[in-house]
Amino acid sequence: MKYFVLASGSKGNATIIKGPETKILIDLGLSLKEYKERLNVFKLQEERVFAVLFTHKHGDHITSQFNKVANGNVYAPANTLPFEAPFKLVVPYTSFTINEFKVTPLPTSHDVSDSVGYIIETTEYKLVYMTDTGYISTRNLEMMKNADAYIIESNHSPSLLLKTNRPFDLIQRILSDTGHLSNEACAHYLAELVGPRTKHIVLAHLSEEANTPEVALETLDKVFRKYGIDQSKLTIVTAKQHVPIMGELNEN
Repeated sequence: MKYFVLASGSKGNATIIKGPETKILIDLGLSLKEYKERLNVFKLQEERVFAVLFTHKHGDHITSQFNKVANGNVYAPANTLPFEAPFKLVVPYTSFTINEFKVTPLPTSHDVSDSVGYIIETTEYKLVYMTDTGYISTRNLEMMKNADAYIIESNHSPSLLLKTNRPFDLIQRILSDTGHLSNEACAHYLAELVGPRTKHIVLAHLSEEANTPEVALETLDKVFRKYGIDQSKLTIVTAKQHVPIMGELNEN
């Protein structure tokens, strides 16, 4: 299994998950032009992306061009699509298959109805994708444990967020249980989640105003050291808004 984070952040999100036979897209918060350009970075062919899974209806995750990718093979929670179009309904905790993938939607806590993250599994690998949530429930944590890879939100540093020029009600929303995970919250969740099979961690949806890759990584390192977690066998990176990144789970 491979992952390609084409964009991650408040200006647009798109991630490709590639299995032995199939490529699926999670979210399309980019224009089709940007999407194609970022696919080309990794020489991925647009027409061979089999399906697109959406997480929620915010504009940085779904655009009006949502049905023009993956041959219109769309999976989404209720109340997500910007206009009526054929799609397959995603229901929290109800698993379904897309070719070799088993997909399990997990409800997230965000300021929009019906938002989800996903567990994506093949016979060999388990990847968790979760952003845009104010907290992670106990039930979700149990299901998310010991994945091979995590693409998980590490949105902000609370101290940096408070120094921004954002309106106070927006700051309160971000810090709330229906907002976004802070670096500290993400790190503590990951300390509970990582297991013997975990090899990759991607800190995603970083705020460009209230966070930096260095701060997010330093926070995770500090928490992992506190819990005695061995990082020597972990690949830990930050996803970027403007520069695509990729990883491969079957690397030695």
